[in-house]
Amino acid sequence: MSKAKKGDVYVERRPEGDYAVRQEHSKRASTTAPTQAKAIAKAQKMFPDVRPDVERVRHTNKGKPDQWRKA
Repeated sequence: MSKAKKGDVYVERRPEGDYAVRQEHSKRASTTAPTQAKAIAKAQKMFPDVRPDVERVRHTNKGKPDQWRKA
């Protein structure tokens, strides 16, 4: 697996309800997980030098769905 550059790893919710870890411009997920927390942990293990961008999936006082935050 090639090393990711800073800022190009994403944790996104899939239509199936689980979460995908993927690199920018990739067509397929690097891995999937049943929860966002587990997907973040997998992303951090797979890409230790990168802080993944995480899709917001609920409304909070810091953002709404379809926005991104750093893990």
